Amino acid sequence: MERVRLNRAMHVGFFLLLVASASRLLVRHGLNAESAVNVGLAAVLGLLYAVGVAFWRPLGHRGRLAWLVAVLLLWLVLVEMAPSFSWCAIPLFFVCLRLLSPPLTIVAATVLTVSVIVAQINLADRFDPSQVLAPIAVAAMTVVIFWELRRSGVLEERERLSREIHDTLAQGLTSQRILLQAADRAWESDPSLARSYLRQAMTSTGENLEEARRFVRDLGPADLAERSLPDVLKSICDDFRQEGAEYPLDARTQAVLLRVAQGALANAREHAQASRVVVTLSYLEGEVTLDVFDDGVGFDQAAPGPGRGYGLRGMRDRLAEVGGTLVVESVPGEGTAVAARIPL
Repeated sequence: MERVRLNRAMHVGFFLLLVASASRLLVRHGLNAESAVNVGLAAVLGLLYAVGVAFWRPLGHRGRLAWLVAVLLLWLVLVEMAPSFSWCAIPLFFVCLRLLSPPLTIVAATVLTVSVIVAQINLADRFDPSQVLAPIAVAAMTVVIFWELRRSGVLEERERLSREIHDTLAQGLTSQRILLQAADRAWESDPSLARSYLRQAMTSTGENLEEARRFVRDLGPADLAERSLPDVLKSICDDFRQEGAEYPLDARTQAVLLRVAQGALANAREHAQASRVVVTLSYLEGEVTLDVFDDGVGFDQAAPGPGRGYGLRGMRDRLAEVGGTLVVESVPGEGTAVAARIPL
């Protein structure tokens, strides 16, 4: 989402700088034959740029590269005729960083920076070092900022996928393994029971496959596609009681709370050896809460056992994305309580 906003800001910035450059040209030189030609060329550049933005997806990668080359060539001609339009270099630089490989980006950055330096020298009454140093500094900062944003985006996506894999594929595979082990134990003594376990494992495999497809497409949990959060929680709990009315929550909040519930239940099943787990969803004034308590073996929070670390960290990360918090209370031999809070 941050990258989408950045791209939109750069597109808007290009058009604003294009209009500002045309305004400066008209204010300084008035409307004459030469300025009219330059403004007309600027209008063509703006139209060409707008066409590329509007048809970004249909153009494909090769089409976008051809569009970028056309935009840059037209801009270079315009800057040669009217140096005021050199201001548009910064958003064009971002488009180059977005589309080109690192070697081509360096070439494009050099061309853009040199063009801006020449334009600044032509605009000024006399030469001073800032006309050279300032464009180089801006180009260097732009490259560093963009590449840092790209690196952060890659790390963010990697973290998202790791959370989804942990909360869907890993838990689903664990359930399938338990069901298949049960089927293997019952294979000789009770074939019908073994087949029942196999059918449950097959159903779990199908659900897991659908979840994998959805998180690759960055969609919400499949369970929430047609049902509300209380309905889904009802389906994963053996006993369910409802008091009061259901409060409408946005899709992202429901998805986060469902993943937290699934993670807490998976921990209780795999590590706690609990005989009873209580899940409570509460709509309070200004916030929604989800509490999961089990009567299992508990653990030492100062030194959590294997499997305890990542799941809880993933829950905290999910909740932090929607402004929520997670509190975990556990003592060895006294069970574990997981409390999630999200402001409304």
